[in-house]
Amino acid sequence: MNYELNEEIYSNKSNKGKVTCNKNILLSIINLATKEIAGVSSLCDNFGSGIKRLFSNNYANGVKIEYGKNGIVIDVYVIVYEGYSVPDIAYKVQENIKNGISSMLDVNIDKINVHVQGVDFSKKVD
Repeated sequence: MNYELNEEIYSNKSNKGKVTCNKNILLSIINLATKEIAGVSSLCDNFGSGIKRLFSNNYANGVKIEYGKNGIVIDVYVIVYEGYSVPDIAYKVQENIKNGISSMLDVNIDKINVHVQGVDFSKKVD
């Protein structure tokens, strides 16, 4: 399948027609897939994200998407709860995003980068 990429929409062209997906749908899938993981407190802004949000259409709260030759590159910025293994959470977030996107959209994913921005001490693991 051939994809047409630009800042505003993600579309799929085939012999049978054209399917278009707004970037906000992709951002919503990523946001929900991240929040489903136990140990993730919240998505957060990284340094300078307020400026990025003003000048880029590919950035939402805690999620950044870039379009490359091999597929999309996703950066997710999270805060984790105290007592959870950061590598385990990062891996689960990557897998959940990959599975969520591939089950709903036929999109090539090049990279999923998980950036842990902090630790939330309000909830402990028993």
